[in-house]
Amino acid sequence: MNVEQRAVPPAFHVMVKPAGPLCNLACEYCYYLSKANLYPGADFRMSGPMLEDFTRQYIAGQQVPAVTFNWQGGEPLLRGLDFFQQAVALQQRYRRPGMHIINALQSNGVLLDEAWCRFFKERDFLIGISLDGPRALHNAYRRDKRGEGTFDRVMAGLALLKQHNVAFNILTTVHAANAPHPLAVYRFLRDEAEAHFIQFIPIVQRDNETGFQEGEAVTGRSVTAPQYGDFLRAIFDTWVRCDIARVSVQLFDVAVAAWAGQRPGLCMFEETCGTALVLEHNGDLYACDHFVEPLHRLGNIRETPLVDMVGSAQQRAFGQAKRDLPAQCQACEVRFVCNGGCLKNRLRSPASGEPPLNVLCEGYKAFFTHIDRPMRRIAEDVRAGYPPEVIQVHIARDADALGLTPDPADLDALFAQAGRNDPCPCGSGRKYKHCHGRR
Repeated sequence: MNVEQRAVPPAFHVMVKPAGPLCNLACEYCYYLSKANLYPGADFRMSGPMLEDFTRQYIAGQQVPAVTFNWQGGEPLLRGLDFFQQAVALQQRYRRPGMHIINALQSNGVLLDEAWCRFFKERDFLIGISLDGPRALHNAYRRDKRGEGTFDRVMAGLALLKQHNVAFNILTTVHAANAPHPLAVYRFLRDEAEAHFIQFIPIVQRDNETGFQEGEAVTGRSVTAPQYGDFLRAIFDTWVRCDIARVSVQLFDVAVAAWAGQRPGLCMFEETCGTALVLEHNGDLYACDHFVEPLHRLGNIRETPLVDMVGSAQQRAFGQAKRDLPAQCQACEVRFVCNGGCLKNRLRSPASGEPPLNVLCEGYKAFFTHIDRPMRRIAEDVRAGYPPEVIQVHIARDADALGLTPDPADLDALFAQAGRNDPCPCGSGRKYKHCHGRR
């Protein structure tokens, strides 16, 4: 490939599918199970030589001191413990002096056992667990191939991670079943799952026969724009008053960065994308995890060097396409944080000839508009260098003026936890013993 045709970013991410789309579950909203149709007859087992080839090329292509290997599926644990032991050994063989290697793996948690957890702890893996809320809400769509709910098995796997002190976060999809219950979901994740980092991912599932990102119709399992906006707003009002110092919610962190004048740091809200790619089990490289389809296949690392595909004109065009926004997006007051959202959710044309609009636009706009006043206040405190504990006191003090309506049950919990000489959680500025502690 001609040098003029490629422009490799100093850092890029490749999500690796060591077992392809294979999974031990059959979640009804899963967008990746259908990718098996791209490889009829395949065993979906990334080979040792392919793993080594990718590891060498991936590390060599990074111009930063820390490199993250992201393992996903399907269910990556199906590839077996021996595979990941080999992966870690290869990382150490090819890493440059001073380079820090990070491993992050997303799992449904069902296959976790003592051996897996010991390995993850020894090798300092960060494990993401897919969990959609309390039992009934989780089991609504997250079922196994027999149609049985998976909640108890996921919670057993999560308990093992905690027992072995493995770092974990929670990925929660927001869909038609759990969207109407935001506080029940959030309180469960915070108090029962004991999550310190949570991602809320909206389900927008195209209703078509191909499994590709095409067509305007979505399934009834998809969250609607108003539902998603209301879900985020309800959780935010409790989080910002009660949990800034103890729970990190990815979307809220993105908003803090945007209001503080920094880059969002999440591809769906960046002005452009294209630096988060996907490697299938056989070495095929695709533009994005949500666009694993023939149109967006960049090639194979056995035939074309990885960096050439990452920096190719085709991939740059894919990333730059995120700039193509309809007129109402271009004029929107929250564009600085939203930037039109993810390309995969842009499926509604607002007017003939205009680029498509994100199907969640109404929800995002309502949410980002709602949080504007508290975010301005948080951004001031961030720039002033205040720690989260102090920012939370400031927000609590001005909650009414900022239009926040936290859940009373969460305030009661904070009162119960407060020490006599701590600042009162109500935000009065007085010590707890001189305020609500006198009750």
